[in-house]
Amino acid sequence: MRPLTEDETKTVFEKLANYIGRNITHLIDRPDDPHVFRLQKDRVYYMSEKVMRFATSVGRPELMSLGVCLGKFTKTGKFRLHVTAVDILAQYARFKVWIKPNGEMSYLYGNNVLKAHVGKMSDDIPEHTGVVVFAMNDIPLGFGVTAKSTTEARRLDPTGIVVFRQGDIGEYLREEDTLFT
Repeated sequence: MRPLTEDETKTVFEKLANYIGRNITHLIDRPDDPHVFRLQKDRVYYMSEKVMRFATSVGRPELMSLGVCLGKFTKTGKFRLHVTAVDILAQYARFKVWIKPNGEMSYLYGNNVLKAHVGKMSDDIPEHTGVVVFAMNDIPLGFGVTAKSTTEARRLDPTGIVVFRQGDIGEYLREEDTLFT
């Protein structure tokens, strides 16, 4: 477990900024309980400083996980968000899309969000911007990237794609054998 390098931090923050914008400062500047980002193997974890200090007493081979896994670095150096980061993204998200109950299962099975499934969405969402997908009762279901802006999405036919799925909570069941390896 080590701190992120400057390049790694920049890559992680660029990815997070796509979803939460300037709210990244809320992740770092927490006066009540300071939090840090740490790298273990190729995964990036977000945890409080207290937990990090306790973890120093555990050897690296024995340490499997720590804090919230935000995502992992690929072999090419790109950063991919994991579904475990959805609670943090939901808390600070700039843009949100709520889907109707008839579209929840489709989304949780790994499909994109269609216009017919959208219950409501934030105003002025630009095209190709990160959004957090919620159920109508404000439960975060996942995250994705908008296919169209808000104004263009309103003019789409019911089968048009509004949000490309990047991650959803159904991944735990669909990919449980490969998610934690």
